[in-house]
Amino acid sequence: MWDWFSAPGYWAARFAVQHLLAVAYLVAFACALRQFRGLLGERGLTPIPRYLARVPFRGAPSLFHLHYSDRFFAGVCWVGIAGSVLALVVDFAPLWAWIVLWLLLWLLYLSIVNVGQVWYSFGWESLLLEAGFLAIFLGPGSLAPPAPVLWLLTWLLFRVEFGAGLIKLRGDSCWRDFTALYYHHETQPMPGPLSRWFHLLPRSLHKVEVAANHGTQLVMPFVLFAPQPAATVAGLVVAVTQGWLMLSGNFAWLNWLTITLAFSAMGSWLLRWVTPEPPQPAAPSPWFVAAVLVVAVVFVVLSYWPVRNMLGRRQVMNRSFNRLHLGNTYGAFGSVTRTRYEVIIEGAAAPGGEWLAYEFKGKPGDPHRRPPQVAPYHLRLDWLMWFLAISPSYGRSWLPNLVEALLRNEEHVLRLLRHNPFPESPPRLVRAQFYRYRFATRAEHRETGAYWIRSRIGDFVPPLTLEDLE
Repeated sequence: MWDWFSAPGYWAARFAVQHLLAVAYLVAFACALRQFRGLLGERGLTPIPRYLARVPFRGAPSLFHLHYSDRFFAGVCWVGIAGSVLALVVDFAPLWAWIVLWLLLWLLYLSIVNVGQVWYSFGWESLLLEAGFLAIFLGPGSLAPPAPVLWLLTWLLFRVEFGAGLIKLRGDSCWRDFTALYYHHETQPMPGPLSRWFHLLPRSLHKVEVAANHGTQLVMPFVLFAPQPAATVAGLVVAVTQGWLMLSGNFAWLNWLTITLAFSAMGSWLLRWVTPEPPQPAAPSPWFVAAVLVVAVVFVVLSYWPVRNMLGRRQVMNRSFNRLHLGNTYGAFGSVTRTRYEVIIEGAAAPGGEWLAYEFKGKPGDPHRRPPQVAPYHLRLDWLMWFLAISPSYGRSWLPNLVEALLRNEEHVLRLLRHNPFPESPPRLVRAQFYRYRFATRAEHRETGAYWIRSRIGDFVPPLTLEDLE
């Protein structure tokens, strides 16, 4: 009776999607727990209480409209972490309990994202929420995977990949002339340990990389809906490409989530190693079938906006069309910066004293420090520092507060940094310098040990004291 609804051949695909998604939730809640006090807490750079005072519930649906304190926010994160671990280790549960668990994870993270302001404005936040919402209806291991939900997950992957491919072709000529990767590995927001190696590859290989990217993002998304084994091959191509991106840079959990979605298109004939042969699945309850069909209809309606965006001449990247972050449009690097600039923040103990740099955990600073592996963890302040170097307007809401926090040696803010050069007492002055950075050549690295070569351009923020900020 329910043959049209169930997809038993995708048992292992459902297993992979749910477990990888649980890991993504775990990392996301852990990031929120470790960074929120300095960024969003009561004494953070953009405090949540101030935001809630000016934005109503309708503008930002969140549990924190009911109550906010730093302790309550931490409690939400801990509940999210515990729920993520539970979702990771429990494969069989009553259907209602499974739905409640995944719904709780979605509601908690939605509450965080909707008050996260500029720190949570990244596309992978919406991607996690949209994928997490669909996972509510994937069901536990006692049921065969519902085919409509697998289709919706594949459709989400299509939008992620095809939207990214279109925005590249429309946005920047370097994607059309295959030169984008002459610059991207060096100028991307958060280079990783191998980014310099990728940058120094021959330019002919960079052109091959761009061609492969176009094929993956503009052709393979359509093959995802083809009969097996073609759909599985397309999913594998997407997964391999995303693995390549994970090696060449740090993009939080974007690549992880895209690989997660790629499994939704893969048949179990390839994924038998993921999970043992399942027991005979139970027939789905009529109410569950009805709920899944309602969700499918809702997503068909919501798809109007991302489809219109993809087909329109003025395509935008990473846009949520509603406050629930469902039916979003995605895309990345519609434009590629040719030159890398960095804002280096420094302090001095006294006027005329030595200027000492504040080191960040992920972003380039000390030229002799190798770029670290950060992803799938997300260093939010480091990412915003990259945008700040592109335009000072990106720091309008938080940069003055950061300078003041450093002048006061605010503990919660300093925890966001790798090194505080003034551990005993705060500096008297803080300034920001503007530099141009480029990767060291092989010869330069052998001679100096530096990974970066930098040249000072000038002041970004002049020397300031606490009195200047009053």
